[in-house]
Amino acid sequence: MEIEMKIKGLVVDPISKMPIVVLEDLNSERILPIWIGVFEANAIALKIENISTPRPMTHDLVKNFLDKLNISVEKIVVTDVRDNTFYAMIHCRYNDQVITIDSRPSDAIALSLRANAPIFVEDEVVKKAHSLKFDENLEDSEKLKKWLENLKPENFGKYKM
Repeated sequence: MEIEMKIKGLVVDPISKMPIVVLEDLNSERILPIWIGVFEANAIALKIENISTPRPMTHDLVKNFLDKLNISVEKIVVTDVRDNTFYAMIHCRYNDQVITIDSRPSDAIALSLRANAPIFVEDEVVKKAHSLKFDENLEDSEKLKKWLENLKPENFGKYKM
């Protein structure tokens, strides 16, 4: 079953200093944090903050290609998590043909923002993510887990790195 989610915000992991995109279930208060790269976080933040760039960024370029080819992005779905790595699919439509494209969740989310397409997460992914083990090499993994569980709306402001 797919759960519709929205972007609650972008934060920086206080331990690894890596960006996290936090998705929130539209029908409950469940959240799903996904660690992403700096460039993808920047692409997401630019769109969230409605900041235009003088030239198209990569996700804008992809969206422009899709538009010129009359391909619409219908939705993106975070489909799996294995070994602490998330997987996603971009669902597109060309005429009457459905096209699905494998993607990193961060790229799929950046594209969904540009295409005004909804974000979904498979229910199993949410269940698996709650049981993910934090990297044993992180000396403060419990501190990180507690920090994520206690995120409040005021923690999500303008994205800063």
